[in-house]
Amino acid sequence: MFEDTTQKMLKFIEESPSCYHVVENLRKELKANKFTELQEREVWKLKRGEKYFVTRNGSSIISFKIPKAEFSGFYLIASHSDSPSFKIKENAEITEGNAYVKLNVEKYGGMLMAPWFDRPLSVAGRVMVKQKDGTIAMKLVNVNRDLLMMPSLAIHMNRDANNGYSYNAQTDMLPVLGDAAAKGQLAKIIAKAAGVREKEILGSDLFLYNRDRASVWGAFGEYISSARLDDLECCFGSFSGFLPAENETYVILHCVFDNEEVGSGTKQGAASTFLKDTLERINDGLGRSRQEYHTALAQSFMISADNAHAVHPNHADKADPVNRPQMNKGIVIKYNANQKYTTDAVSEAAFRSICDDAKVPYQMFTNRSDIAGGSTLGNISNTQVAVNTVDIGLAQLAMHSPYETAGSRDPQYLAQCAEAFYHANIRLSGV
Repeated sequence: MFEDTTQKMLKFIEESPSCYHVVENLRKELKANKFTELQEREVWKLKRGEKYFVTRNGSSIISFKIPKAEFSGFYLIASHSDSPSFKIKENAEITEGNAYVKLNVEKYGGMLMAPWFDRPLSVAGRVMVKQKDGTIAMKLVNVNRDLLMMPSLAIHMNRDANNGYSYNAQTDMLPVLGDAAAKGQLAKIIAKAAGVREKEILGSDLFLYNRDRASVWGAFGEYISSARLDDLECCFGSFSGFLPAENETYVILHCVFDNEEVGSGTKQGAASTFLKDTLERINDGLGRSRQEYHTALAQSFMISADNAHAVHPNHADKADPVNRPQMNKGIVIKYNANQKYTTDAVSEAAFRSICDDAKVPYQMFTNRSDIAGGSTLGNISNTQVAVNTVDIGLAQLAMHSPYETAGSRDPQYLAQCAEAFYHANIRLSGV
């Protein structure tokens, strides 16, 4: 059973080379499952017992199901659509002598830079196009072929390369588009991929992505490697549990935010009003009072789902002495005393109860006390919508590499857990 979930997830990732494609692919699946699309610029006419979704910026999406009867609160799972990459700058082409055309790019998010070398790369994202009626519309772009490469400098020209090297994003990380004849071709390639004329494009958000195909490997096929496992593994796993789920007394929501990798402080990030606006409009659209909204929040629960670090086979000393997650050993509950992760005794207890009822294994993650860890969207979203929240993820290696590794069984564990959560009735006393 887990093999089917894993293969579907890898297909979803392959078809989602940018955050905009992530949202569009979720949008198509929601439409196929009879969800009604809402627009933020329009008045919402909501009905009990119905299913809806709304997007912001084309890169964040919130889908939800309203119970037929009066509801008590909200159950949410949140993940993110973006991954570390290189964004193509304006006027991107740089001619190197009479030999090469390369692209001027800048880092998006904190990534491992070395693995980007010597891989087939391409470009995906969006362009904004002025249509005949004068409206400006978004068009998705995926140059679905091997287009670019960042070639390494030969060992003969840098004998110290294997002794550690500090990469410079402006000089070392510029991908080659082609020889001198490629000058002026990028805009043409993008326009063709978008199905528009070059002069119709008024703006763009374009990113590099790794073209290496996903792989299932290991002595027993126990591992998977792919681009963008962080965080599309959690996005897909939680969505797989959301689609079949129903709850008679809670509004259930699946949330995917953009820009987590750069701090979430955008109009479509977890620090924005997107979640708050959506929850308030659900409450208001069903004729509920402001007091009822606040009582609903007090009874709500959120799972912040973003991948976690597995113990590294060659660097086991980098992990905490006691809490040492392994791939294929179940969902990872993440803790941090400084609240980089939101998990506390309350949310831990609720989540562990859900996992126990669903017979899903779980394990714990904490950083070494002398190594600062990352953060995620749970504590950030809580500044806008304060609800009990647990931070979880799936164990992986090579986080923020363009080709990451995880366990082949874990996506199914998350799907099972997510469906159980959405069906649950969490009762907390005295908190």
